[in-house]
Amino acid sequence: MSAQQIIIVGAGVYGLTAALELRRRGYRVSLLDPGPLPHPLAASTDISKAIRMDYGADEEYLSLMETALERWRDWNKRWGTPLFHETGLTYLCRGAMAPGGFEYESYQTLLKRGHGVERLRAADVRRRFPAWNADQFTDGYFNPAGGYAESGAVVTRLLSEARALGVELHEHQTVTQLIESRAKVNGVVTQNGTRFVGDLVILATGAWTPHLLPQVLPELKHWFRSTGMPVFHFKPAQPELFAEAVFPTFGADIANTGYYGFPLHPVNGVVKIANHGVGRTLHPNSPERVVTDRDIAQVRAFLAEAFPVLAEAPIVYTRVCLYCDTWDGHFWIAADPNREGLVLATGDSGHGFKFAPILGGLIADAAERRANAVLAKFRWRPAVHPPKSEEAARYQAEGARHDAPNLERPA
Repeated sequence: MSAQQIIIVGAGVYGLTAALELRRRGYRVSLLDPGPLPHPLAASTDISKAIRMDYGADEEYLSLMETALERWRDWNKRWGTPLFHETGLTYLCRGAMAPGGFEYESYQTLLKRGHGVERLRAADVRRRFPAWNADQFTDGYFNPAGGYAESGAVVTRLLSEARALGVELHEHQTVTQLIESRAKVNGVVTQNGTRFVGDLVILATGAWTPHLLPQVLPELKHWFRSTGMPVFHFKPAQPELFAEAVFPTFGADIANTGYYGFPLHPVNGVVKIANHGVGRTLHPNSPERVVTDRDIAQVRAFLAEAFPVLAEAPIVYTRVCLYCDTWDGHFWIAADPNREGLVLATGDSGHGFKFAPILGGLIADAAERRANAVLAKFRWRPAVHPPKSEEAARYQAEGARHDAPNLERPA
């Protein structure tokens, strides 16, 4: 690729890591975001994100995370102040692990690849992890590799590195148009009329992707959906029960409950519990982007079953985290085959952050059209469409209600 100036739209973890990698490869890079940076509504702007290799039977994601995990450790060494906390991860289920289940398949795949995972029975859970209700969660495993990262702090650190490396950061810039000539994208125009001209444009707009430029890229609303997941911070009465050594990052029968969480945060002193289930289809700018009474009742019921000592703990903070999901569950990192000069880098931001140390390289390879076997999984695939269902129809109607040319769209 002969491009020298690259415009990246969206300064979340996709856009930021791509900007760093492309700058290291010698390109001039302009990174645009509605801002401020880090943007408070971005999925990555949070106190913690899970860093895990556990992906059921999917060895491709596991293999990618083996590389990413080593680079997380390298980042810790380079930064001096560790922002990746390798607490290990506990995945427990109600009843015995069984073939086809997330815990069983993850455990078997990790063993197959030589990782030192430990099987946990109810007695082990009761002895080692006293906050858990071992009468309900009776089987599973502990993986000592992985844990969580202080995600907002990581983004702040990467932004500092981008500035130092010469990436041009442009806050408060909402893209409203593509600049096109003869089927080639040559840049973007922002809401205030500023033109950013370049040889290549990368759209890394996270949960705003299906609502971005609806007149120019209407297909995006068919390939992606914005889903909102509730997040809670609890203040435990017995914080010692939630220290890293006895309460590592966890998934609690996650394929059935959707609940996962983290040990006591080293700075905030809270226990974060979140749900990654079906979620609510939401436009990122919707006024309904709030945790509901139903969300609270459901998490309280879950805590009463899983961690009774936390069931009545005060909730000190909530948010709805917006993901950009693809209908097939995989990232989308590829050049547009119909518009020269345009690359899309997004999809399934619910699990994208953990790949941060390698995401930039994948996106840069897609931009340069370098051979990379991994990118076949994340290729341009217009055949991926929502199922013909009432839920999908409601989702698309919700998106249409909010799409307008001047919306704020953080990455």
